[in-house]
Amino acid sequence: MIITKTPFRMSFFGGGTDMPDFFNEYGGAVISTTFDKYCYVNVRHLPPFMPYYSELVYSRFERVKSIDEIEHPAIREAMRMLDIHEIRLTYEGDLPARTGLGTSSTFAVGMLNAFYSLKGKYVGKRKLAEDAIRLERELCKESGGWQDQIAASYGGLNRIDFEDSQFKVTPIIIRPERKKQLEQNLLLFFTGISRFSSEIQKDTISQHQDKILQMREMLSLVDDAQGILEDTHADLNDFGRLLDHTWKLKRGTGSKISNSSIDELYRRGIQAGALGGKLLGAGGGGFLLFYVENGKRQQVIDALNELMHVPFEFENEGSTVIHYNPIVYIPRKEIKI
Repeated sequence: MIITKTPFRMSFFGGGTDMPDFFNEYGGAVISTTFDKYCYVNVRHLPPFMPYYSELVYSRFERVKSIDEIEHPAIREAMRMLDIHEIRLTYEGDLPARTGLGTSSTFAVGMLNAFYSLKGKYVGKRKLAEDAIRLERELCKESGGWQDQIAASYGGLNRIDFEDSQFKVTPIIIRPERKKQLEQNLLLFFTGISRFSSEIQKDTISQHQDKILQMREMLSLVDDAQGILEDTHADLNDFGRLLDHTWKLKRGTGSKISNSSIDELYRRGIQAGALGGKLLGAGGGGFLLFYVENGKRQQVIDALNELMHVPFEFENEGSTVIHYNPIVYIPRKEIKI
């Protein structure tokens, strides 16, 4: 049995510039972090006496006799890609799917990590990220960018740069006490709205030629944000004010990114004392993140009391194998009865 643990991510700046259509022409960069909410993927080979060949448990339940019968596209294509057969796979997540935290890509990374381990192979974080990008964007033909797969693989607070169909991960160099203050100044709320990010991304892609100026300004804010984090003399509250600026820019890059309900929630958070914030992920729902000065956290929590407040801490490990107990696998067709 193999169990992997893979963190969800929150993206602060540069979201949308990780789309190949954009960054291959203009370059791209994001600042994001992973935090202590995870997805767990459990994989083992099935005993040969089962009447089915694979069993898959996620939000649905599948029992199939061939890979071609699998309805979940990422599981089906990952099994084909790595030549995986006759398994039981289960998925569990600390937070709901389709909520702006890169949950589908986090699952893809955790699943591939488990599949490689099942075959007795270790892969590094870059290979894991590259394979997850290929799985989702090429094999499953899902719209979207690259940052989620990379963040889930690497973990930590990073700047990720994109150019010429390549990426580079650079850790943000920030003093521990400053990083802790940043963590304490962030509030995360669940709006209760879930959506498919690929649908939001398609809308953004279809309009992006008219939004190049906004996207390039969003890209420029990555440098500004990195400077605030790494300069010990800079006012950390400027990070929150910059979040407000990037959210206003992002709202203009697609008609489905926000709506009147989300705008009202954001307005109330700001009115209660938040310096800035943003809707995480592609937009349309999911989680709202606010930057709140010390001493005003409870005011913002009270102002948004109908929403679920989700406490969290940053994490640095990325996708890991937390249980490794493989068995000798003999394909069913080779077993003599």
